[in-house]
Amino acid sequence: MRTRTAARTRTGAAALALALLATPLLSGCSALGIGGDSGDGAGVEAPTAAGGATEAALEVDSQFTDDGTFQSHLSIDGADGLDFVYTLYPTKATPRTNEWYPKGSKYFTFTFQAYDLSRKIRDPFATKREVYLDTIKVTSKTITDGSATKRPFKLKADAQKITWDPEPLTLDDYGMLITNPKGSFELRNNEIGDMADDTVGLELTFISKVWIETKAGSEDFVKRTVKQVVPIAIFASDTPTEAQKIPVDAS
Repeated sequence: MRTRTAARTRTGAAALALALLATPLLSGCSALGIGGDSGDGAGVEAPTAAGGATEAALEVDSQFTDDGTFQSHLSIDGADGLDFVYTLYPTKATPRTNEWYPKGSKYFTFTFQAYDLSRKIRDPFATKREVYLDTIKVTSKTITDGSATKRPFKLKADAQKITWDPEPLTLDDYGMLITNPKGSFELRNNEIGDMADDTVGLELTFISKVWIETKAGSEDFVKRTVKQVVPIAIFASDTPTEAQKIPVDAS
């Protein structure tokens, strides 16, 4: 029999108000032994977009770089009316995306949620299909002007073991609840490490294994994969990206 683990509820917005506890700053993955090396950082400025055009920006078309954030809304076969949302943004340790250079640590946060849009936003939660995130995998590859491809960031883990909330809503064998507004996956301050000097971009590929309730309240689930590729521009510089120190509760 499947049993639920009681936990605090939260909205997507509330999830974005939490930060990974670490001093000095550690990447969300590094702190758990599944990412790159840790890095120091300072400052509390909001993410700043790249602004003016540069060679790297022309080489790599990146919403993340241009807007200072990335968000996708995905639909998948067999899940009509469900909207899967990946959101990424640079953390306050390295907020200016036009200062993301090949060398030096660069930090980002990402979240993942599902919305049942077959129901109205304010309909009772019990009328919405539950979606559970089982495993999350992130791979990376650099875009260079001749150098060999590097993979400066990687992640593979059970979602409920690494999300910020220490007591996520879970269902045995299926993972953690990510249906908005009761559930959300969040991983903060993930570190992207050094790359070759001629790197002009980076592609992050997110692969989430999810269990989708076929009908609200049925507890009958099907397994699906939700994939998203996020391009990021990297700018030429002789100096490394400088990470700022940030409070432990900053994002």
